[in-house]
Amino acid sequence: MQRNIVIGLGLLILGNVFSALYDVSIKWLPQESNAAMFLLLRQVTAIVMMLPLWCYAGRPRSQFMKLHALRANSGAVGALCLIAGLLALPLATVGSLFYSAPLMIIVMGMLFLNEQLTRTQVVVAVLGFIGIVIILRPSELNLAGLAVLFSAMMFAGNQLALRKLPSTEAASLTVMLYNLLSLPLVALIAALTGFTGFSWQMLGVAILSNGFLLAYQLFCVLAYRRAQAGDIAVAEYSGLLFAIFFGWLWFDEWLDGLSWFGAALIVLPSLIFPQIKLALAKRKLALS
Repeated sequence: MQRNIVIGLGLLILGNVFSALYDVSIKWLPQESNAAMFLLLRQVTAIVMMLPLWCYAGRPRSQFMKLHALRANSGAVGALCLIAGLLALPLATVGSLFYSAPLMIIVMGMLFLNEQLTRTQVVVAVLGFIGIVIILRPSELNLAGLAVLFSAMMFAGNQLALRKLPSTEAASLTVMLYNLLSLPLVALIAALTGFTGFSWQMLGVAILSNGFLLAYQLFCVLAYRRAQAGDIAVAEYSGLLFAIFFGWLWFDEWLDGLSWFGAALIVLPSLIFPQIKLALAKRKLALS
């Protein structure tokens, strides 16, 4: 394996440690925390943390403010749902459901961007959604699970929307607008709940969670600059393993057998089928 690919895989795996630690940080919030108040604090501190990077980039501006506003506000609603899910469900369950986002990106790309699906992608998507149903278990359906699933859908939509932005736009501007433009909506939701639940512990968790998110994004940038996405994207799924491990280590949480099966249907086809397809193509080439 090429050296750059090995380094890229290592960086991406390390980044996913921080991604899982972000989920863990939500678990450190005080009981009965106000999700809207926490999100408001997190976004304000994120803007403060991003300001130096934005200034360093030369204070760039965007010509796509409507798209940024759409991403920011839908992302804020999704973030609220994810926080609510993390406060109510085990880390492993949330991680398994949230990793359905790549499947949703495939389907939404077909529906909204007229992208063509391969037979492999169709099979992966169908098996993944079967896995989602197994984890959610309609007979035991709860709002927290649906909230996480809705959050994954918002995340998928926002990832697709990124394709409409020029690659030349500064990443610091994109991240800052993502937090800034949704502040009125998040502040309104927090106001409707009376701005209750503020504590110094909550502020500390907000700053810590932002640090984890920024670390994850930094390692992702470094990783994808080292190697092509197709060579290292498999490492993204390590985040689910870290979430399961941290849930067991710190919160005594674990998936039951059926949930393991559902998680496998979500993750494994995305990893195995492309490799099988590549191996068959190489064999066909060798025989021709």
